[in-house]
Amino acid sequence: MNTKGTERLNEEGTSEIRVDTVDIQSPPGENKEPRMKNVGVVHLTRDTPNTSDKAGAADAAPKAFQSAKDSISGHSHGSND
Repeated sequence: MNTKGTERLNEEGTSEIRVDTVDIQSPPGENKEPRMKNVGVVHLTRDTPNTSDKAGAADAAPKAFQSAKDSISGHSHGSND
């Protein structure tokens, strides 16, 4: 597979690497040809880690787990947040 990439700075000053590649999709069923489609993938790199996203996810995980647990068990817990 041939891939090529280009790097540039976007409007926010963040390094952006675009890689042109091929997406191969196999349809369900026997004896069907895979479909190939040219696509571009963009990778953003930041100099400083974005910790607010991680903190938000860490906060949301226990709530999501409890919600799923309550749904499965048939219980409902109100939240006063």
